[in-house]
Amino acid sequence: MNTQLFPGYTIGPDAYKEVVKICSPFGKKAVVIGGERAIKAAKNKIQESVKGSELEITGFFPYGGEASVENIDRLNSIPEVIEANMIFAVGGGKAMDTCKVLAQRTNRKFFTFPTIASTCAACTSLGILYHPDGSLREYSFSTIPATHIFIDSEIIAQAPDKYLWAGIGDSMAKYYESSVSSRGDELKHSQAMGVHVANMCSQPFVKNGMKALNDCKNNKVSSELEEIILGVIISTGFVSNLVSIDITTGLAHAIYNGFTIIPQIEKYGHLHGEIVSYGILILLIVDKQEKEFERIFNFNNTIGLPTKLEDIHCSMDDVDSVIEKALKGIDVRHYPYRVTPEMIKNAFEYLESYNKNI
Repeated sequence: MNTQLFPGYTIGPDAYKEVVKICSPFGKKAVVIGGERAIKAAKNKIQESVKGSELEITGFFPYGGEASVENIDRLNSIPEVIEANMIFAVGGGKAMDTCKVLAQRTNRKFFTFPTIASTCAACTSLGILYHPDGSLREYSFSTIPATHIFIDSEIIAQAPDKYLWAGIGDSMAKYYESSVSSRGDELKHSQAMGVHVANMCSQPFVKNGMKALNDCKNNKVSSELEEIILGVIISTGFVSNLVSIDITTGLAHAIYNGFTIIPQIEKYGHLHGEIVSYGILILLIVDKQEKEFERIFNFNNTIGLPTKLEDIHCSMDDVDSVIEKALKGIDVRHYPYRVTPEMIKNAFEYLESYNKNI
């Protein structure tokens, strides 16, 4: 038996007007959990959306700053969280993952309210958990995604554009990782559909990315901005929900996971998608996709995504540790060839040299 669940979604400046109609069948009490700035951005609109209805918000609670088991356990001890029939997850990726794992482990419906478009976490069933120090802990596997995603494009347009910028980098990895990780496989329906959907995770970003970023900088909702938001949250999320973990991830995310142990990544506030975008370049070098590497290198340069270690406050002195951590995970266990430490280090060296020669 195979059961596939998909989130519905609503996008627009008035997306929250659908909350009561969509959420009421699942209970009368909802708790809102998210980032502190995210809650501040969405609180009035959420409160207004349930005003005059039977749907009660039991409270607004910060998720704790890290998608950790410790924060999940802490939240699950709060009376207002315990009494809620459903969880409203507000914010970015780590807030989403905290809420989804909490909901999945307590058998409750959850709804997502992304206030930034930086990852596909609002759409996916997979949760990524970290240690309190920010280093990767584990993947939390589930087949249950959010029931519905409420995407207020006005709130996202008013958020710092760096999150959308990083979201572009993270989302484009879905195309490159799934196409390489599935190479040579005989894919069944859901897996094949996911890999084909992943084609939406490259060219639309190159086409609309710069305009969308400029509109976000100017706090302007536009069709290009909404296209990129949907690409980051929906296209990428559907790929993750359709294909297995071995195909939805790959070398770009392995590189990101490797960098989670480097202190300056956290110290200087480098974002998940920012690091993943650098990982795409390493992936393309290792996979010998020379023309595509040049195209994406130029695109990264155009919108300011990292192309060299200096851009993320690192150096070749960090690379051995990054590679060791990267290869300890599951990201390249299913690959069309064995990825060795030497291959990755050579790619780092090539990329550093390429930057010096342009």
